[in-house]
Amino acid sequence: MTLTQISRLIAPTPRFGLVSRLRQLRAVARQRRALAALDASRLRDLGLSAEDARIEAARPFWDVPTTWRD
Repeated sequence: MTLTQISRLIAPTPRFGLVSRLRQLRAVARQRRALAALDASRLRDLGLSAEDARIEAARPFWDVPTTWRD
């Protein structure tokens, strides 16, 4: 197997289209709202502090990790 074939296997699948992008952004907003609603014991289970969760939940929905972008 060549290096090119290997890189195609492990490369993330690109998401195409406006509808897909909007769904992704909506999911990010929903996940951040859910994170903000977690109590301290659940945050500890995730290994997060209340401050970490507050900072992440306060980020705008369009601010996603670069690895998520096409």
